Amino acid sequence: MERVLLIACGALAKEILELKRLNGWNHLDLTCLPAELHLYPEKIPERVELAVKEHRQSHSSIFVVYADCGTGGLLRRKCEELGVGMIDGPHCYSFFEGNQKFAEHAVEEMTTFYLTDFLVRQFDSFVWRPLGLGKHPELRDMYFGNYERLVYLAQTEDPQLDRLAEECAARLGLEYKRRYTGYGDLAVALGSVAEPQTGSGLSSGRGWA
Repeated sequence: MERVLLIACGALAKEILELKRLNGWNHLDLTCLPAELHLYPEKIPERVELAVKEHRQSHSSIFVVYADCGTGGLLRRKCEELGVGMIDGPHCYSFFEGNQKFAEHAVEEMTTFYLTDFLVRQFDSFVWRPLGLGKHPELRDMYFGNYERLVYLAQTEDPQLDRLAEECAARLGLEYKRRYTGYGDLAVALGSVAEPQTGSGLSSGRGWA
């Protein structure tokens, strides 16, 4: 079977590796760009382009496992220019829940702040410290004063992550809600890349912690 390279956001590494394991997708190779690029989304298209060009010789088939991720459509245009596919959706919150389902919640959840498994684990590194809340807690209401709730979109059934997510909500002064998503459209997209002819044997990983 033809080997396929996945160029992915580092924040998705754990989930991609689990889907590979569950589905036996041993022909999918994975290389990740730093998750910290989400703090500088304008840099994502250039870094993806460099990665694609670096691996063209070793892999004729490449798929980019990023959504738009704040690039304002620039990543989509770059992938089209490079002739590689990418996952659909505005961000990982959307494709984890399923883009259609997430869009249905959009109006009622305009004042919602989202976390995924990765962001629960890395809350201090990707939310608390970058926003300066450790040194300046008074900034919390400036950043989050218009939010009403925190929704944890959970990829796994993990009570420890649930507790951590609830603590994150309390630190931000927000109402807490958990919604289990599994791997959503990420599983669907990787399934179409791994098994383009049949799309069979796909496991979404629901219930794994």
